[in-house]
Amino acid sequence: MTSRRRRLVPYFLLGPGAAWLIVFFVVPMYYMARLSLNTGTLETGFTFNWQWSNYQDALSLYDQPFLRSFYYAGVATVVALAIGYPLAYAIAFKGGKWKNAMLFAVVAPFFTTYLIRTYAWQTILSDQSPVVDALKAVGLASSGHVLATGSAVMAGITYNFLPFMVLPIYASLERVDESLIEAAKDLYASSRSAFLKVTLPLSAPGIVAGTLLTFIPAAGDYVNAFFLGGANNKMIGNVIQGLYLTQRDYPAAAALSFVLMALIMIAVFIYIRFAGSEALMGEEAVGA
Repeated sequence: MTSRRRRLVPYFLLGPGAAWLIVFFVVPMYYMARLSLNTGTLETGFTFNWQWSNYQDALSLYDQPFLRSFYYAGVATVVALAIGYPLAYAIAFKGGKWKNAMLFAVVAPFFTTYLIRTYAWQTILSDQSPVVDALKAVGLASSGHVLATGSAVMAGITYNFLPFMVLPIYASLERVDESLIEAAKDLYASSRSAFLKVTLPLSAPGIVAGTLLTFIPAAGDYVNAFFLGGANNKMIGNVIQGLYLTQRDYPAAAALSFVLMALIMIAVFIYIRFAGSEALMGEEAVGA
């Protein structure tokens, strides 16, 4: 009897989380999938008739917003990694007594809502701001303005999702045993070589996690493109928002949502298949 109870304990522990996912994720996803195969309008009503052409239209009519979304998200992820890794490294190894303060500075933007933070970038990138004046001086804003451009959208995405890159990398670097780095240097490895062969492989899982946490929400984002991109830089999230709230074409919006999820899953699978497996192999190699 006691053995049976022990076997049931994990299922009881999983029960609340599983119930939550079923009620608030699986069930809504089912209804949205069913809606994506409907025809009709909000006025005349929707009819379920396996309308697979909604998916074909999603790819053929909105291919540019899809490409733009993945391009913006990819560039923002790379820039966030270029900024976030040195920052996480400095906090983990050079922070000293200021480590907690530096971590607080990383997460401090979360004390302000996402919408307000993005809206504030309109002021930062306005034509009269000192930031734009500085960009003009170095030749990075030759047109005289930054707002309503793809660069503004990518800057906003990078800023908003940078903490999601920094924190996983910091967590990986924090677990690095510094004696391994010292041992590499004792074996006549230079600082650069020790970093490339010890520190970087051990922090690779954090890089993989940070990249995914940044890219996935960035690809579906629509707030930055709405406030910073203008009419010519809409991402697929803006198209879905418009179909749901303005045109009320719910089947097309649902089909677009599933296509976006499928494309993100494919991209993530490919990334984990290559980058993720190499990260784990690198960690095991260093550990051995």
